[in-house]
Amino acid sequence: MLHDVVIIGSGFGGLGHAINLRRAGIADVVILEKATQVGGTWRENRYPGCRCDVPSALYSFSFAPNPEWSNTYSFRGEIWQYLDKVARDFNVLPQIRFDHTVTDARWVDDRWVLQTNHGPVEARCFIMAGGFLMEPRRPDIEGIDSFAGQLVHTATWPDDLDLTGKKVAVIGTGASAVQAIPHIANDATQLDVYQRTAAWILPHSGHPTRPFTRRVFKLIPGAAKLVRGWVYLTRELLVLAFVRQPERMTRGEEQSREFIAQEIADPALRKKLTPTYRMGCKRVMISNDYLRTFTRLNVELVSDGIARVTPTGIVSRDGTARDYDVIVMATGFMVADNPLAEIIYGRDDVTLAAAYRGEIDHLYGTSVPGFPNMYVVTGPNTALGHSSMVFMMESQYPYITRSIEVALDKQAAVEPTRDAARAWTQTVRDKLPSTVWGAGCQSWYLNDQGINTITWPGFTFEYRRAIASYKPADHVVAPSPHHVATH
Repeated sequence: MLHDVVIIGSGFGGLGHAINLRRAGIADVVILEKATQVGGTWRENRYPGCRCDVPSALYSFSFAPNPEWSNTYSFRGEIWQYLDKVARDFNVLPQIRFDHTVTDARWVDDRWVLQTNHGPVEARCFIMAGGFLMEPRRPDIEGIDSFAGQLVHTATWPDDLDLTGKKVAVIGTGASAVQAIPHIANDATQLDVYQRTAAWILPHSGHPTRPFTRRVFKLIPGAAKLVRGWVYLTRELLVLAFVRQPERMTRGEEQSREFIAQEIADPALRKKLTPTYRMGCKRVMISNDYLRTFTRLNVELVSDGIARVTPTGIVSRDGTARDYDVIVMATGFMVADNPLAEIIYGRDDVTLAAAYRGEIDHLYGTSVPGFPNMYVVTGPNTALGHSSMVFMMESQYPYITRSIEVALDKQAAVEPTRDAARAWTQTVRDKLPSTVWGAGCQSWYLNDQGINTITWPGFTFEYRRAIASYKPADHVVAPSPHHVATH
């Protein structure tokens, strides 16, 4: 059966677009989900302490406000429950094919053919909403597969993992590590944290939502919208430092140094935990308990680097060998090299991964020349370092919906012109070197060639304004070879 639209993924991106397409009158939409439940990254990431670092008021659908958030910064489980509730409230579940893993997606003649573990699925239009915080990145360390103890990644945390009385090593000090390490330290007999680069840490302002506030939000929806708007505006002010004037980040650096000094009395340890790069070049972390964890007697910070992993533990570059029961890889995700992009083929067998490598251009980080009727939710250069990705996803609704309407109405292949894509991509790249992300540090924002194909270099309202409508002049519309156009 040939469907109008097929979507990969049932996280924020997949659910949001399925709901929006139905509102536009496009009902023949199928979502392919590899798991047995909705939720995307908030279903997969189960490590202790996992929570969102964007305020709850903004990290939710604008059309489905949640007056029941228990904290101003939601924890993973509550976000997952919210997505499940949205899927049920908007009757999306009947559109989802669970346990459907896509192994190959190709444009063939006039349609997309997606191979799954349950056979092929065909569609006129295809939305890739698989997300870029899904595929765990394993560190490239000699001997890591020889470890005889338990080797886990924060992105695939076992539900039955018990660290009580164990000797544990954590590799990495990024966002997931900052959240998980304090909890691991509570259980482990010994915890060693292997740090390659220190992270800028600021105090966390999250706090439980008062019952009175939740009642007000429930009875007066306008109050929740007002708070959402205020949170949005305050987050956008960060762009002045991230993008317009990176030197403004020095004030944040001073605040972080003061916080580090407040939490860490030992000068040597304080120095190890203080970054030397410009704040914002890597993601800024917020936590009230991460730094003080290193003052515990059972926690040690190892900053000498890892030489190799052995069957019994880790040997650091200074030659010290330490034995462990469990090694936790808190090493993030495959973003610029997302494996899902490697199995999506447009014309001439070009893969979508080429766009993430910076080898081909894109329009709005959403559509790509040579990939007709295909749209990427939060694709290249749409990620944020300051605000909610849900805002960026919702900004894509009008453009993707209208493009699909054109493709279905005219039974045609719609794609951006190479000139339009080149102009957009070049405009974005020209802005990036002067932002804080061009400050010279290595981060997951950069691909193997050192090109930032991930972040959006501006205010989010600038992106929303740019992608607000489908512009016919920027697109090629080619009728299907099996259809005689009557328009």
